[in-house]
Amino acid sequence: MAGVRMVTRSRSRGPGAGPRGGGEEAAQLRRGEAAAEGKKSHSPAKRQRKTQKLSVAYEVSDHEKGEGAKPPGTPGWEPLAWRQQLLNIRTMRSEKDAPVDQLGAEHCYDPSAPPKVRRYQVLLSLMLSSQTKDQVTAGAMQRLCARGLTVDSILQTDDSTLGTLIYPVGFWRSKVKYIKQTSAILQQRYGGDIPATVAELVALPGVGPKMAHLAMAVAWGAVSGIVDTHVHRIANRLGWTKTATKSPEKTRAALEAWLPRELWSEINGLLVGFGQQTCLPVHPRCQDCLNRGLCPAARSLCGP
Repeated sequence: MAGVRMVTRSRSRGPGAGPRGGGEEAAQLRRGEAAAEGKKSHSPAKRQRKTQKLSVAYEVSDHEKGEGAKPPGTPGWEPLAWRQQLLNIRTMRSEKDAPVDQLGAEHCYDPSAPPKVRRYQVLLSLMLSSQTKDQVTAGAMQRLCARGLTVDSILQTDDSTLGTLIYPVGFWRSKVKYIKQTSAILQQRYGGDIPATVAELVALPGVGPKMAHLAMAVAWGAVSGIVDTHVHRIANRLGWTKTATKSPEKTRAALEAWLPRELWSEINGLLVGFGQQTCLPVHPRCQDCLNRGLCPAARSLCGP
């Protein structure tokens, strides 16, 4: 049995029983006891040692004690009805007509631009999208792309003009500063391209975990994780987290612990559109949802 070692334990340990444990200290104690036994063997009075019964136990190795370790053959936790819930959401999203389907980050760059420029435009669209509706982000990206959106063009644009171009995205003044700082870093350290790891992306000013994971997926074609405010809300409503989570990042970790990896690339866009059309933040349209009978939150949100 891999990762498991068999140990024996005595059921009765009297005053003469040897020390427990291992290590040099225990070894020295055992050698001392063996020497003492050797001296006692010369005594003419010999007592017959009582046979002790041994019980067998299995001790899990340190490797198996790590996080997520499970006994062999024990399935991991997963939501009871998640497969049917997912099929229902796919059915409801079959038209692909939510804002994210036409105006999401994967649609907000110039497809005729060189690959490096396209990746930069994807990152900028994600930075603009924070706390901003997809329609507003798409409008800002159109205005930027019309002027030729590159690292150099942004660095040559004064802050006032850049603010006018991206307004009315949420927190546009802060985003002007972050876009300028990030663009300068990309020019100096990455030759105008964007980093190819989540760790490097989140180190850029104004780039959070959600943006980084989406940039990896859209710009680099690498699925690195699941995270979105819609996903966070919907996963908790559907019972897709073992316990309630308080932030998108905690939801991401909870989902990735059980959701098959081959679904990660699909789940973000699928749930974002579902959250835009049906499972709204306020007044969700439970009456139109195929999961109404499967959703733990439906009764409290929309009544019986």
